[in-house]
Amino acid sequence: MERNDIIDFKALEKELQAALTADEKYRRENAAKLRAVEQRVASYEEFRSIVLASHLKPLQRKDKIGGKRTVSWNCHTSQGRTSLDETTEIAQEKTLLQPETSAEFYRDWRRYLRSGPQRYQALLQLGGPKLGHLFQTDVGFGLLGELLGVLADHMRPADRSVVLGILHSLANTGRFALNLSLMSRVERESCRGLFQKLQAMGAPRPMKEELSQEERGLEEQHGGLQEEEQLLQELLGLYQVD
Repeated sequence: MERNDIIDFKALEKELQAALTADEKYRRENAAKLRAVEQRVASYEEFRSIVLASHLKPLQRKDKIGGKRTVSWNCHTSQGRTSLDETTEIAQEKTLLQPETSAEFYRDWRRYLRSGPQRYQALLQLGGPKLGHLFQTDVGFGLLGELLGVLADHMRPADRSVVLGILHSLANTGRFALNLSLMSRVERESCRGLFQKLQAMGAPRPMKEELSQEERGLEEQHGGLQEEEQLLQELLGLYQVD
């Protein structure tokens, strides 16, 4: 067997595990959606809460107060961590976020990126192309609104072009229109606020004859400003911002 024909079983196992995790998450959330529809929930917020809590496990009688707890009620909590777990988490936060699949992104987003600034830096680090690749099938229920909220809360003028690239990549992911329609009122307001910031940061610049020589040099570095404005107008339509 030639060297190039050697199979990387560890990589295959990692890819399979990620695929199984993503599939299990999809099935779990889809079942929760069906239950919510059957229950005729009164509002979207109630519907969303049911789906987001789909990973919770019901307590058994032996798990209640007074008995030894054998089942984790919320597998996503961090209670009961050892000092080794905490040390590992701190070390993980200091490393670059390098998910290879959407399942790995979900894990790192929930487990290691606790604050808004951390999440914002992670999004900038990954950039639009990488995020578009990770979520080419689907961003995932509830996550789109979170991503837009982080961008809205922490975006800086210097990051405008990167943020536009991220928004463009997310808009080209699978079932984007559906995920957009499922955002809550608060998430929609956050999305609108994000685009208002983007528009304000791209306010018309002075005519070149009104600029000094130094300012003209800086102006030439913004040669892609017109392209950014065209992209912004396109995104306003895709994200259904008034």
